[in-house]
Parts: sequence; C-alpha cells; structure tokens
Amino acid sequence: MRGLIVALVLLLGAPCARAAADRAVWMWEKESYALLESRAAAKDAIAFFKARGINTLYLYADSFQGRNLLTQKPRLYRRLIRRLRGEGIRTYALLGSAYLNTEEYVLPPRHPDALAMMKRVLDYNAREKAKDRFDGVNLDIEPHILDQWKDRKHALLQEFLSMSRKLMDLKKAYGLELAIGPAVPFWLDGITLEWEGRVKPVSEHAADVYDYLALMDYRDRAGGRDGIIAHAASELKYAGSIGRKVIIGVETGKNEIQKVSFYHLAKADMERELALAEAAFASEPAFGGFVIHHYRTYRNWLESQNPKN
Repeated sequence: MRGLIVALVLLLGAPCARAAADRAVWMWEKESYALLESRAAAKDAIAFFKARGINTLYLYADSFQGRNLLTQKPRLYRRLIRRLRGEGIRTYALLGSAYLNTEEYVLPPRHPDALAMMKRVLDYNAREKAKDRFDGVNLDIEPHILDQWKDRKHALLQEFLSMSRKLMDLKKAYGLELAIGPAVPFWLDGITLEWEGRVKPVSEHAADVYDYLALMDYRDRAGGRDGIIAHAASELKYAGSIGRKVIIGVETGKNEIQKVSFYHLAKADMERELALAEAAFASEPAFGGFVIHHYRTYRNWLESQNPKN
C-alpha cells in the first residue's frame, strides 16, 4: 500500500499530471459574473480548469451589486454552461454570499429568502434544455458566521436543518434531477443534536437531508489526528452507508491560522497531500473528489510560484 501511495504522489507531482479523482473549484461573485459577461474571461478560465484537472465549476448564481444575471440575462448562463459542458466541465449553481449576508437565511424569518434563491435556479433548470442546465447546486450558508452562534449554536443548527429540509422539499416538488448539497465544516460531526426525533451528529443529519456534502476539510496535510483524512473519516463512513457523496474541500487563500490553508506551501506540497488523501479514500464509496477554495486565490497562489501555472 505504501508503494502505491508513493507512486500516486510522484505521478500527481509531475508538471502535466492529472488527479484521478474529480476536482471542483468554488467561484464567487465577481469572477463568476466576469465569465458570464466576457467570452475572453471564459476562455482563459476554461484553459486554467483543463490544465489543473478541474471538471466541475461551482458558479455563483445569485444577485451581485444590484444585478441578478440568472433572472435578468439567463442566456449568459445558458451560453456558459453549454460551453463548459462542451469542454467536459460540469456546472453547479453556487448559492450563498457574503455580499448578501446569506448566513442569515438560517433564521426562520429568512427562510422564504432561501427558498426564493433556490427557486430561481430550479425555475431556470425547468425551462432550459438539458444541455443548458445546471448539473447541481452547492449551498454556502454557514450559521457559525452569525454573531448569535456563541449563545444559540444548537438552535441555529436546528434552524439550518429546518431550512435545508424546506429547500430539498422544494426540489422534490419540481421533480428535477440535480444534486444539491451544502458546504459544511468538518467539525459538525462533533456536535450532537436532536432533530426530527433523532439524536445524532449534525453532519449525519445534513447527509440525511441533502444529496451530497462539500466538506470544508481545511487542513494543509493529509495525515495525523488533525489532518484531512482524519477529519473526513466519519462523514465518509456515514455518507457511504446511506448512498451519499462527500466532496473534500481544501483552502488555498491566506489564513492567520497556517494549518488551515496550503497558502504557505507550494503546489507540489498540495498535490502530494491530496494524493495521500485520495489513496486513503479510495476504498470509500462516498468519496466524490476534491473542491478547491477558491478560483481567484487558487490562481493567485499558483501564479505566485510560477506565472505559467
């Protein structure tokens, strides 16, 4: 087994190597709108995706600076999704935004806003041809960002799950085939909660509700008790037992807590650690690949090491 891991590390560290596992990347408001409105920006980004083995884009699909291109200019999404699909790249609608303070959507009075946000994506998919539809949705609504978190942690998590159930019931009502899942921190498996008559870790409740989880497994090494592999173990085991997928998220942006991101390391270091994690996850049926946070910081980080990458 160790020989296999070493071989994978060497292979993935090569300049033209491609990861065997799927890779996705989060793309936030400004960059997403740029791709939608500029063919040149889309061409440049697609070349980057293909060079880095990225086959899924989490493309922002909500309001930004007073505009909502999904409702006002849906042809731009149609054109870009079709172009990406032609290059073998799937497109997930990324919902949730610091700009819109969507962490507040977990609060019951804001659940209608969360439903309206999801409905816009479902309406788009319902009216478009198959080749122009989103393949899925990634939801980034994080209750732990709220100021109330310290005093109302359990209540906020119950409200998050309640919102989640409503969103998935809405999808069911539309009868559409697209995967919907949230970005969740790895430490939710350490919080036990009673919800819908069952007591279990919040991560398991979330896996029960959604189609997949994007696990924010933000560490700069694969091994050890505080590494990527250990922090994903329980989520992968449970998701596998109920037929769900877990996408392993990693960070490339600067962070004051060094271990949270690969920012302070080189690209070869990240590839080595992801290869180790991939080898460890190979036998897990729930393992669905990696997602990198996020497009702009990832590119800047790579270009700071080598302008050609």
